[in-house]
Amino acid sequence: MTRLVLASSSTTRAALLRAAGLEFEARPAHVDEAALKEAAQAEEAPPAEAAILLAEAKAARIGRRDTESLVIGADQLLVCGKDWFDKPADLAAARHQLQALRGRSHTLYTAMVLWRGGQRVWHHVATPRLTMRGFSDAFLDRYLASEGQAVLSSVGAYRLEGLGVQLFQEIQGEHSAILGLPLLPLLGFLRQHGAIEE
Repeated sequence: MTRLVLASSSTTRAALLRAAGLEFEARPAHVDEAALKEAAQAEEAPPAEAAILLAEAKAARIGRRDTESLVIGADQLLVCGKDWFDKPADLAAARHQLQALRGRSHTLYTAMVLWRGGQRVWHHVATPRLTMRGFSDAFLDRYLASEGQAVLSSVGAYRLEGLGVQLFQEIQGEHSAILGLPLLPLLGFLRQHGAIEE
């Protein structure tokens, strides 16, 4: 049976794989994400291409040392207008980010790259689109007080699994892709290649 490795320390991505019944090992891949994003923006790379670059860097980091396993690398960019957003550094940054996204639509570029035998064997980019409602500052205060440090682990400073769902007016796209790992395309690839049962 194919050994799966998740090149990530993300508890959310790991939980998605476990909930789908997959057996895997999680190994964090340490890459300089900020430098890769900066280079992609300097080269005016499209967001989808930048997301793939980041996901591939993670998969390659683990996959070059483990050529037997099927290594899953994933990353996510949030783009609103011409602005790219990163995970907020603190709650003040999270507040500023949510205020910038309030009442506007944004796209999540959720990329996934699979490595095996020292090379990329597959990639996919999902593009969920989310529209935030015009929530009040009072709701924003309550939201940040309720969620606390948990919002710092999300590129959008929101967690749809909790109170964060109340920030939105409309959501389009696969739920797991919004959380950081497009499960349906991944499961399709794994079935097609005999890594899991048909």
